[in-house]
Amino acid sequence: MALKTILTRIGTYLLVPLLFLLLWGLAASHLNNEVILPGVGQVTALLLRPTENLISMGSLAVNVAVSLARVLAGYLLAVALAVPLGVIMGYYGTVFRFLNGFLALFRPIPPLAWVPLVLAWFGVASLATLFDVQRGTAYLYLNNLKFSMIFIIFIGAFYPVLTSAIHGVNGVRRTLLDSARVLGASEGDIFRKILLPASFPAIVNGMRIGLGVAWMCLVSAEMLPGSLSGVGYLITHAYTLARTDIVIVGMVSIGVVGALLDLFFRVIEERKFAWTRLTR
Repeated sequence: MALKTILTRIGTYLLVPLLFLLLWGLAASHLNNEVILPGVGQVTALLLRPTENLISMGSLAVNVAVSLARVLAGYLLAVALAVPLGVIMGYYGTVFRFLNGFLALFRPIPPLAWVPLVLAWFGVASLATLFDVQRGTAYLYLNNLKFSMIFIIFIGAFYPVLTSAIHGVNGVRRTLLDSARVLGASEGDIFRKILLPASFPAIVNGMRIGLGVAWMCLVSAEMLPGSLSGVGYLITHAYTLARTDIVIVGMVSIGVVGALLDLFFRVIEERKFAWTRLTR
């Protein structure tokens, strides 16, 4: 690839972010009020010191790690349940008709609406409670994984993954399945060699969307009682202290981590499912 083409692409990618930073800097300079809008340099300085203690709540790196653990716990639980359930519902019409009406009742409910009920169910119980760990390093890690937080994140990620799995299976051409049956393929062979490979692009896309929703549910989850760490809690606590710079740092860190995880899925789509472009 020519150097000119590479520089053109880099310039295209950086143009909008640079314009945004320029406008941000001009607006902050004009307002001259750090509570309303801190300067770019002030926020950048905090981002460049991720191990520095922030308002006695630990470092940005530690809070991001705690939030990432919570998101992955709820998200992986959602994927583990939604993918096989979606495949079964998409393949067997009877199962779809049996479960879809019931599941559709809960789909429109925002994850935040579950908070009062979740607190009544789980309180401040965590994985440390489940495994009866009461002290030590293991307690510090497991106690951060509250069941209430995991449930809120789980609900947010569950339905996008489930819907995409059902859609992916329904999108498999029936002629392929019928041809395999005529040639003597068993149901297990059809699942492994036709149904799952053909529906995987849609399933991965649903997993990508579900992960984004899980991150959006994070702040709500970390506002629940019992939370003393995490980026969401850091943002909420910084707001009460009028530390808008830390609020923006927390938002940027969520955006960066979310973008990196999204990039992971896009790389998988480009490398493993490039064949889907040939079918368009």
